[in-house]
Amino acid sequence: MQDEVLTDALWARLEPLTPVRQRRFRYPGRRRVADRAVLETILWVARTGVGWNRVPTRLFGASGATCWRRLAEWQQAGVWQTLHENLLAELRTAGLLDLSVTLVDSSHLRALKKGI
Repeated sequence: MQDEVLTDALWARLEPLTPVRQRRFRYPGRRRVADRAVLETILWVARTGVGWNRVPTRLFGASGATCWRRLAEWQQAGVWQTLHENLLAELRTAGLLDLSVTLVDSSHLRALKKGI
């Protein structure tokens, strides 16, 4: 039995942030996988650390490749940035944001001129 990561209440808050993509009239192609199924898979991958090519499609109804592409699409659309800003604003208004325990990591930045 799988744990419920994406509850109905959480999905109700996240659904307005996901961009709506209109289907083409002529040559519509295959129907897109539901955004909720994709988000559940993305959260599951983030939680378990499983590679995208090892996502069990039967478990969520979305393949790893589909979820990876949708993750990149949502990143370009600014969904994750908006979600992060909304979460920080809610924590700040509730008085639960404590920046004294903040960690900044820049290990992914390239050191130009050997770090000099």
